[in-house]
Amino acid sequence: MEVGYAGNREVTLWSTSAQVREPVGTVNYGEKLDVLQRFQDQVQVRSTNGTTGWIAERDLLSADLWQTSKDLEKKAATMPVEARGHTKVLSNLRIAPGRESLRIRQLSKETSLEVIERQPVSVAAVQHTGTEEDSSGAPGKKEDWWLVRAHGSDQTTMTGWIMGRFIDLDVPAPLPDYASSAGMRIVAWLELNRVAGASGNPQPQYLLVGTHGPEGQPCDFSLMRVYTWGQKKARYETAFVESGVCGKLPIQLQKATTSGGEVRFEFENLTGKGSEQRSYVMRQTVVRRVREGAPPKPRKRAR
Repeated sequence: MEVGYAGNREVTLWSTSAQVREPVGTVNYGEKLDVLQRFQDQVQVRSTNGTTGWIAERDLLSADLWQTSKDLEKKAATMPVEARGHTKVLSNLRIAPGRESLRIRQLSKETSLEVIERQPVSVAAVQHTGTEEDSSGAPGKKEDWWLVRAHGSDQTTMTGWIMGRFIDLDVPAPLPDYASSAGMRIVAWLELNRVAGASGNPQPQYLLVGTHGPEGQPCDFSLMRVYTWGQKKARYETAFVESGVCGKLPIQLQKATTSGGEVRFEFENLTGKGSEQRSYVMRQTVVRRVREGAPPKPRKRAR
């Protein structure tokens, strides 16, 4: 017997496939269902407690799609989180990047997200079938899709791809203000370490990466900034700035093993000749690029 899985937070089982019908029960996201028969876009299913009813075909995930989503979830669990945010609007979580990919589940507005990986995708055509397909795009245009781990209000966790413009990043204050004044569109950030503030409370120090221009670019980020906490003025200061990179996520971070020790981070950088691994080290508030086979070259502190 064919089996499937409930594909929405709460799916109603109806007494018949006709327009005049009554609810006979509900099933929750991920619940296994036996498929009894199909009629047009309706499917008759039997739940694990034996209740039989009809549901819309769009609310049923096939066994293959369910297994693929579980495999994607396992893969994402081994990958670092690059940013955190939430959905701006009702959004479709898909099994692969792209508007034509199969939908895993529809996410409510304000769904919490862990952002993992970016992939630019060509917009083949303009469609109008709901949520992200309502966004117009010219042929040849590319848009950003992000692999995310979504945390639903029903305590379920799902992994899939979502269109980047529907993600609102929860960037720690006051970093958005600094980025806005520099004309920087934030892509990701990392907490490098923490230092003692004036009141004794630990203050995080950040690596912020972003880009200029529209989405769909070949580089995940082209701008880098490090913000450190200034004790005297009790505010963040720009300790390091670099532009002109073509960085790819993830950024690998090696935190200090002792308090006040050096912090290292590195990433893959695309060049006209291929790719290179770029490494950086931060000692106190000084950040330097480490070049292979050469001693670290100091960079003046940004003012």
